[in-house]
Amino acid sequence: MGTTTEEMSPEERLRGLARGVLPPDAAASETARRRHLRLTKPPGSLGGLEELGIRLAGMAGACPPPVPGRPAVLVAAGDHGVLGRGVSPWPQEVTAEMVRNFCRGGAAVNALAATVGARVLVLDVGVAAGTEPHPLLRKARVRPGTADLSRGAAMDRREAARAALAGAEAAEELVREGTDLLVTGDMGIGNTTPAACLVAAFTGRPAAEVTGRGTGIDDATLALKVRVVEEALALHGPNPEDPLGTLAAVGGLEHAALAGAILYCAARRVPVVLDGISSCAAALAAAALSPPSSGYMVAGHLSAEPGAAVALKALGLKPLLDLGMRLGEGTGGLLAVPLVRAAARVLSEMATFEEAGVSEG
Repeated sequence: MGTTTEEMSPEERLRGLARGVLPPDAAASETARRRHLRLTKPPGSLGGLEELGIRLAGMAGACPPPVPGRPAVLVAAGDHGVLGRGVSPWPQEVTAEMVRNFCRGGAAVNALAATVGARVLVLDVGVAAGTEPHPLLRKARVRPGTADLSRGAAMDRREAARAALAGAEAAEELVREGTDLLVTGDMGIGNTTPAACLVAAFTGRPAAEVTGRGTGIDDATLALKVRVVEEALALHGPNPEDPLGTLAAVGGLEHAALAGAILYCAARRVPVVLDGISSCAAALAAAALSPPSSGYMVAGHLSAEPGAAVALKALGLKPLLDLGMRLGEGTGGLLAVPLVRAAARVLSEMATFEEAGVSEG
């Protein structure tokens, strides 16, 4: 008898999820590319919107691709032991307080989700103070925050895999209930430090190039933050060819959860809109676990955090928006939802020259 899913270890289950991601459909993408040449407009005149539509067709395996009608944002939340090094002036308790704010509808992510008609789901995968039950909250706390990654591993491999599977299960719930476009969001005081570690580990870029000001730290704190990232990378020597080990050594529980959510959506051909630096770090981990998964990612915006540009370049993604945002929560990704819809709608609703009876130039 074969091993059942229940008998598999979390790492084996995660690997199985990663193996289930197929590359986007090249034939559907090519059909979309040819259709753009026949639509009533000069070729290429819609710029990046055309390329996005072509990619959406490949993701869906159909041209025209479906117009996303039920977007959702998944906000993964966790705390970080590295906060004790002084990398952020905000206290750890703010993570739990913001989770409550999300659930009450009072945060930026709630306002922007309402603007684009997106559902909000919050995942507690490692909030140290704990969280109260709420209809918008899913509790899958692997541990009460990570350990200090500059002194030892942030978590062990099993915990990283469990966090990734928690994210995949949250994404599965959303997709099962009709979500056809997922935006990745995050919450965790101090989480731009592990995000910088992950970006450096997966891209090979130095700490100073990928570490930013996060919540708006001063020059002295930024210098400390860069040193902490350098110390963590020197301590662990993370191997990008071992993405789960890298996540465990220098990542966050929410980064692992978002990586799992990305993998699940990619396996189901559901587009994923990335938000800021934490989403980009998670995307690098997902792409390392399953290279085809990057074909289902859309860069919603360019975060002001320097590591985001480095990560997106490594993923081969061009951001749709550049508003100087660095809040996280999924806010920048949500603002890109109308562009994703527009790219799909152009392919489905614009007439060709033949259909419109318009002469081509």
